[in-house]
Amino acid sequence: MSGAAHNPGADLLIPADTPLHRAAPQCKVAATALCILLVACTPRDTYWPYLGYALVLATAAYVAQIPAATLLRRLVVEIPFVFFVILLPFLATGEKIHVLGVPLAVAGLHSAAAIVLKASFGLLATGVLAATTPLPEVITGLERLKVPKIFTAVASFMIRYVEVLNSELNRLRTARACRGADPRWLWQAKDMALCVGALFVRAFERGERVYLAMASRGYEGSLPATLTGEPAKPKTWAAALTIPAIFAVLTATAWATA
Repeated sequence: MSGAAHNPGADLLIPADTPLHRAAPQCKVAATALCILLVACTPRDTYWPYLGYALVLATAAYVAQIPAATLLRRLVVEIPFVFFVILLPFLATGEKIHVLGVPLAVAGLHSAAAIVLKASFGLLATGVLAATTPLPEVITGLERLKVPKIFTAVASFMIRYVEVLNSELNRLRTARACRGADPRWLWQAKDMALCVGALFVRAFERGERVYLAMASRGYEGSLPATLTGEPAKPKTWAAALTIPAIFAVLTATAWATA
């Protein structure tokens, strides 16, 4: 098994010795969740708060020594969803404007812009969290926030085995390439579907083997406590909640002036 599987999420972490890296994981998880919620609550047709969000996140990234290019590169994961958002100006009804002779609904444009902005800033916030907090510590933070054990257990298994499944997928791709398959072309979608099906079967079989191994070692449906470190001090909480507090002021002002 590769080293990444032993240290899940290592490719997301940017090692450094900064206040954000040293902060308690539960504080960072709570602050990130609040920031994402407040960004989601921003009025649809109001855009100036995003400048404030960007400034705050840029400051946090600077303090954490996260390269801007690295953080922006991680926004690539939302590109597939943007293609669906592009359709909104064409499908929405109401007042329309013409761009290069193409009629676009104003309401659809506002909706598309709001969705892209909220998704992007949510990804940026989680990107800062992932760059400053190892994934096992994120799980510890969730446990300290009293998240139900069933969710933290599922998340722990997912984090541990996503690299294993990725390695399995790479082996399947190598085997297909050795047989002359080339998944770059649309007419070879059948080969890709067969690859995904084989990966599902292998993942299911591996899951059964892992469960049987755990059951033989006394697993009865719940994992032992994995809490590490000490509870966060009040001043640590106060410092961590400074960022969502600024977000809350921006969101509340946006609603008051909308």
